[in-house]
Amino acid sequence: MNFFKTKQRTPPDLVRGLRDALPRLEAGPPGGEVRRKANEDVAKNLQQIKTILLGDGDPTPELVAQLAQETYNTDLLLHLIQNIHKLEFESRKDVVQIFNNLLRRQIGSRFPTVEYLSSKPEILFAAFDGYSNEEIALNTGMILREMLRHEPLAKMLLYSEQFYKFPHYIESTTFGISCDAYTNLKETLTRHKAMVAEYLDKNYDRFFSSFTTLILSNNYVTKRQSLKLLGEILLDRANFNVMTRYIANEANLKMMMNMLRDKSKNIQFEAFHVFKVFVANPKKPPQIEGILRRNKDKLLKFLKDFHNDKEGTSLPILRASSSSHVPSLNPRRAIYDLPCSQFQDEKQFLIVQIQSL
Repeated sequence: MNFFKTKQRTPPDLVRGLRDALPRLEAGPPGGEVRRKANEDVAKNLQQIKTILLGDGDPTPELVAQLAQETYNTDLLLHLIQNIHKLEFESRKDVVQIFNNLLRRQIGSRFPTVEYLSSKPEILFAAFDGYSNEEIALNTGMILREMLRHEPLAKMLLYSEQFYKFPHYIESTTFGISCDAYTNLKETLTRHKAMVAEYLDKNYDRFFSSFTTLILSNNYVTKRQSLKLLGEILLDRANFNVMTRYIANEANLKMMMNMLRDKSKNIQFEAFHVFKVFVANPKKPPQIEGILRRNKDKLLKFLKDFHNDKEGTSLPILRASSSSHVPSLNPRRAIYDLPCSQFQDEKQFLIVQIQSL
């Protein structure tokens, strides 16, 4: 019998070992022995925790359950996200894998880690604030993206003051971080449709006041992506009330008409797919119809020459009812999503609508 065999460390041992090592990352002088040993201990514990969760074969449910429960009991996830900037490159990647694996863990219809995080909003907001540190922004961005797949956590962010930091992170960071922040903004606004529709309905003015700053950005990528996202929001059936309010606003129509004149053809193209919603409305408010009528000749000339090189697109085409009695705008009757629709057909439809004004 080997009396010197190393005792197998249990999941609680690993969690507590990691939890105890984190404060030592800043103990002693930079580059000193204490910090070096702390980094080694953190890396070793992270690797062993990852092995329990992922492993080479099927994870052992009992060990995973013990591990998950101990992370909740010790608030390990909060301490990991708060200290991730102190970790070495590979350890940061391990933290992301551990976080996201625990988030996906499901028991029946329950997601225990989501339930835990719902009671600890500071963890989600710590991940979100990772965008302010370019060294960890892409790591915390991946964790945030996994959180946003779950409606309770997405709702927590959407209904918070912090949500309105998105434009700052998109506009004021490096290209890679800006793209990641935009991806998570889109995830927040498009995945959980009913919840988002209710939010936009209740917070219409504040949301679009903030979102318009992205549409008017001087940054080409930000402007183009924001226009594309706006079109996606407006054409989503769940956002019907929001769409009808948006396309009744004169300032919004004027903004899209100005975007149609942008020097970038791609910006023009994205603006077109928002502009068409104003034109396709079978019951245009007087102020909207008036603007279109006053600019009728210019619009017709513009549309006839607009993107004649575009042979087709898979974007939605909008059609009003062809009956003599045109119903009020309704997503089930006035707008049909036709995949593989032809751009030229869509453009011709708008020309006919404007000619009839």
